[in-house]
Amino acid sequence: MDIITENAQQTKEVGQKIGSDLDRGQIIALTGELGSGKTTFVQGLALGLGIDKTLISPTFILMRQYRIHRNGLDKLYHIDLYRLDNNITSEIVNLGFSEIVEAGDNVIVVEWADKTKDIFTKNTTWFEFSYIDESKRRIISYRVK
Repeated sequence: MDIITENAQQTKEVGQKIGSDLDRGQIIALTGELGSGKTTFVQGLALGLGIDKTLISPTFILMRQYRIHRNGLDKLYHIDLYRLDNNITSEIVNLGFSEIVEAGDNVIVVEWADKTKDIFTKNTTWFEFSYIDESKRRIISYRVK
């Protein structure tokens, strides 16, 4: 996928469409500079998963979890690595990342995922966000083999 969104609402709609298609055990890794649309995308993703709570970035607490209202799925884990610079892998391990992945019925979204690529499985879908102008964003998705 390589798409340009014209405004925040379109970025959210792209996230919502992707969220509605997600299955158990999906890991979503997000990269891109500040203001490039990552959190807006995750808000849409949550809507697509049937989450009816307002989703806010977990920048200062690292992780938030939300109950998913769709059969076969348990929780959305939203992780934000922005403020971490050292020992990132050990911080993620302390959050219980491995256990969350092994449960198999969760969806995991990690913002600033490029800060530590060694924790991600081949099941990870990467989304790269780029700031084009005040309202436009470019979103590219790929998988690392």
